[in-house]
Amino acid sequence: MTDYRFDVAEFVERARTRLLATAPATFSRSDDDLNPDARAIPYDREPRGAAVLVPIVAREPEVTVLMIRRKDTLRNHSGQIAFPGGKLEEFDRSPIDAALREAEEETGLPRMLVDPQGFLDGYLTRTAYQVVPVVALVTPEFSLHPDPVEVADIFEVPLRFLMGPENHLLHSRDWQGKSRSFYAMPYGERYIWGATAGMIKNLYDRMYAAP
Repeated sequence: MTDYRFDVAEFVERARTRLLATAPATFSRSDDDLNPDARAIPYDREPRGAAVLVPIVAREPEVTVLMIRRKDTLRNHSGQIAFPGGKLEEFDRSPIDAALREAEEETGLPRMLVDPQGFLDGYLTRTAYQVVPVVALVTPEFSLHPDPVEVADIFEVPLRFLMGPENHLLHSRDWQGKSRSFYAMPYGERYIWGATAGMIKNLYDRMYAAP
């Protein structure tokens, strides 16, 4: 991998030229990408809109990625590591608005500290959510407060680690009698996998992979 600096200036420059400038209207990435013979997404169902914030924290000398771990008591996605986000509501003016709202609700991150840079490709999850990932630069002058119902922990991972191809592992699990593969990026005690890892891989493909 090229010796990138992973500082703020480099990230902003690459984001300007490599991210999508407008929110994707459909998906081109999905949980089924690695599983053409073991598809799990209900394609006969109209996907529901959702948005997540991919918060790149402007740390020095290198930027980090802010992530959350969901509560073990949740009915859906319990204990999983994710980006802040959720479904689009009728009152959300755009995917950016939804991502900022959800991030503020889940982590206490003030939207005034968030500067959207662009979008990743639309991502369709196994649960039929069509997710718009909003990549943003975050000023690190925050004091976060996890939602006591939904969020167990908030933490940061160096972008350098997540953009290292050697950390993009392929794991698998049995599902309805078939083996399904997915990306996994274990970071210490954190097990980043599934749709979140798939979006991180998309970030790598767009911003740091060789053209």
